[in-house]
Amino acid sequence: MRTKHITCRCGQVRLAVTGPPILSSECHCTSCREAAERVATLPGAVEERVETGGTQFVLMRKDRVAVETGAEHLAEFRLTPASDTRRVVATCCMSPVFLEFKGSHWLSLYAARWPGAERPAMDLRTMTKDRPEGAPPLPDDIPNPKTHTAGFMLRLLGAWIAMGFRSPKVEDGRKELTIV
Repeated sequence: MRTKHITCRCGQVRLAVTGPPILSSECHCTSCREAAERVATLPGAVEERVETGGTQFVLMRKDRVAVETGAEHLAEFRLTPASDTRRVVATCCMSPVFLEFKGSHWLSLYAARWPGAERPAMDLRTMTKDRPEGAPPLPDDIPNPKTHTAGFMLRLLGAWIAMGFRSPKVEDGRKELTIV
């Protein structure tokens, strides 16, 4: 399996990613939109959402992602203290790096961290039911389901089975980042 390297915008944080993604998706859920808006307010941060208003992710098995350098720059933030999801940001350049769901076996890596030519093509948009009222229509270049599809969930389940039902821990800086 081929290893690829992805980095934060300034290159101080580097992850090794091995093997193919579980899938690539563009999320339109309320949480991803709110998180993108909040991260974009940080000094030096850039807007991570794409033209359609979604945030693009490449979902990878946790056992195929390793932080090689820059863990000391990683900090997590949650939309609320009780959130089951955490977003991990490289504080050196305020680049979001990944999203982790509590107890999950995969990481949702921000697709913008991939070099353009190596960035996996999006398989689908998801959670389009959460798009703001009056938002322009989505293009029909990929599926635009309102929620997570059975196929989406089956890919996640298939990866978990292949991992022997393990949910590895992610080693990172574990600092907290407060974004209001």
